[in-house]
Amino acid sequence: MRKRGATGPADPVTSPTTTSARTGVVSGERARLTALYGGLLLLAGALLTGVVYVLVKEGLYSSISLAVTGTVPARRLEELPTTSPTLLPTAAPASPASARPDSSTAATLPSEVLAITRTVSDAAESAALERLLTVSLTVLVVYAVLSVALAWWMAGRVLRPVGVITETARRLSGENLHERIALDGPPGELKRLADTFDGMLGRMEGLVSAQQRFAANAAHELRTPVAVQRAAAEIGLAGEPSPERVARIRAKLIEVADDSERIIEGLLLLAASDQGLRERRPVAVHEVARQAADGLAAEAAEHGVTVVVRAAPLTVDGDAVLLDRLVHNLLVNGVRHNVPGGRVELRTGPAGIEVTNTGPQVPEETVPLLFEPFRRLTARTHGPGEGAGLGLSIVESIARAHDATTEAHPNEQGGGLTVRVRFGAGE
Repeated sequence: MRKRGATGPADPVTSPTTTSARTGVVSGERARLTALYGGLLLLAGALLTGVVYVLVKEGLYSSISLAVTGTVPARRLEELPTTSPTLLPTAAPASPASARPDSSTAATLPSEVLAITRTVSDAAESAALERLLTVSLTVLVVYAVLSVALAWWMAGRVLRPVGVITETARRLSGENLHERIALDGPPGELKRLADTFDGMLGRMEGLVSAQQRFAANAAHELRTPVAVQRAAAEIGLAGEPSPERVARIRAKLIEVADDSERIIEGLLLLAASDQGLRERRPVAVHEVARQAADGLAAEAAEHGVTVVVRAAPLTVDGDAVLLDRLVHNLLVNGVRHNVPGGRVELRTGPAGIEVTNTGPQVPEETVPLLFEPFRRLTARTHGPGEGAGLGLSIVESIARAHDATTEAHPNEQGGGLTVRVRFGAGE
């Protein structure tokens, strides 16, 4: 037990601002729901009380008259003194509308008996209605108190999931995006809201993780050329280098600068495609595919790869430059990640774009990772003509900007990969 005045780590508490804000929001909504539910219940109770009172009042006089004339014989009523203070109270005169005995009673009883019956019935009706009104009002007051208490409890039950969602959203940060609400309860609007929030958290976690990996990989990729340039300048140009040595260092620095430029261009293109399209124009993708294949003919021949184009008409509303980069990256990926004597086949048509290449076997679990920036099937060797690992990530980003979907799967025979881009608005 902690002694009074002893020092130690403070107990975790919630800040007053946060607590008051949370209590104010929940209490405000709970008070409004309580007023709504309690008001509706009270209105229903008041209407029920009024209807019961009116219905009882309408038939009460006839019921009392029939009960009096049927229970007390007529001769007994004739023997009663007409001036009896008990039977003839003057404080409850009969109303003209209600002081009318039944026609059957009026035909069999004399006028004195009718007067006594009317006076007794009026007195009984007045007492019964007064008692009914007193009991009804008392019950209505008790009902109102219970209705407000029930409404307050029910509003708290309804808003409890909202409080859980609010607490989870307030507690989340970049370090604990893995947390989920996981609301237990029957299917309903709040259950769907919590599940939707959990799905959103999953997507946010994936995006944040991808951005963190992208930043780390980009820093690594850009740091390597800088380190190479620094080493070449410090070591290669130390002392009094010969003209041949200076020429080799110059060529190396130009090569590293070209590599850095390709990485930066890829990053800029990836950022531009992630921002979406500002305007759309019809683009003949089949013509873009033929031009891209012609532009890569020399590189394909250098790698000993055959490129086959089967271009059926495909027109897409989009950006011509980005679509050209999409097709170009698909072909470059198929040519560079191939084997000598391999084959790359490009198809266009109403179904979209499909590129199939031969090459090394690709594990099924590795395919989704190839669409992340700077991810490759094998480790980078920094050899001539090697890409930066942004090709398929740029393809996916451009496809997403054109409302298209990208999918890939390893080939069952011959190795390699098949990548498809499906355009929803393709014609």
